[in-house]
Amino acid sequence: MGASRPGGARPDPGAQNIPGMGSKRRLGAPACCAAAVGGNRRGAERQARDSGSPEAAFSKPAEPKLKRLALKRTAFTQFEENTWLPGIVARHTSFFVLLGVLFGQLLLLSIQVTRNQNVRLINVWAAEMFGPFERALHGAIGSTAEAWVSIHELWASGEANKNLGAELVLARAQIQQLSEKAAAVERLKALLQFKEQSPYQTIAAQVIASSPQEGSTTLVIDRGLDAGVEPDMPVITPEGVVGKVASAYAHTAQVLVITDPTCGVGCLLEQSRIQGILKGGGREQCELHYVMDDQKVPAGEAVITSGLDQVYPKGLLVGHVVQSEEGNIYRRIIVKPAASLNRLENVLVLFKSTSTQEQPGRHSSR
Repeated sequence: MGASRPGGARPDPGAQNIPGMGSKRRLGAPACCAAAVGGNRRGAERQARDSGSPEAAFSKPAEPKLKRLALKRTAFTQFEENTWLPGIVARHTSFFVLLGVLFGQLLLLSIQVTRNQNVRLINVWAAEMFGPFERALHGAIGSTAEAWVSIHELWASGEANKNLGAELVLARAQIQQLSEKAAAVERLKALLQFKEQSPYQTIAAQVIASSPQEGSTTLVIDRGLDAGVEPDMPVITPEGVVGKVASAYAHTAQVLVITDPTCGVGCLLEQSRIQGILKGGGREQCELHYVMDDQKVPAGEAVITSGLDQVYPKGLLVGHVVQSEEGNIYRRIIVKPAASLNRLENVLVLFKSTSTQEQPGRHSSR
């Protein structure tokens, strides 16, 4: 061992013990500087702590130690500090070079090697690798296109439905108008045929108003004194008797319907030829009065005009018996009018003739 120097001087850090020699050999200045620069950082920190200066101890905390503790927490912090990746590459350079060479050789082989139908291996690999992504992308694009087409078709269908709905409403209105016209034509045709076959002089009239009461018993027609209409003229339809003219004005006339209690019609039963007086009973029904209890009146028998009241010609259909029952002296006979009194639109007014011809078979039981 070498003797210590006087004065407690420290040994020269540049001196180095050479194996096999008993004395220290001092290294050259360049080697000493390189050793000092390449020294361990922990030795420098230890020297700083051993310097004995309190200010240095408090002013320079052990920051490298804290940094090392923080860097050891996660691999992400080490990646941020860029301390481990260069070291791994530097330590395993040969491995990475070999890996690159193998990858290059594999790539070249895949380009040169072919499979069935002269298809390169790299093309097969590329198809196998990118095929699922291509199919997924194609499926997504196809689904999006189909969804867009479906939405457009739904919108177009909605617009078409709106247009068709409007056209349907218009067509229904037109059909309703045509139906009304057809029904009017049929009514007028039947009225004209009845007028031509009737032995009486008649004039057609249109119902323009009725009394607002329920079960109205008065009507207003568009024929008056200017057309030759006078009071007590019969008003009929092809189905049966409606009533008589109660009052006539210049261009209109008021008709009293047979269902009115004040309206009387001389009638007789078509089969039994029993006579009676028909009066209004309300609720669109009439009653045949003055038929004795001993007379048999079956339901459904037709009731026609007798012509004895000097208002209605003989043989016009009035209605049918719907109920017949015995009373104290006279039978109670309910008659339903043959004409639809609540749906009248067109009627015929009969002119009175000087000679009235009896035609028992003139009417038809309806």
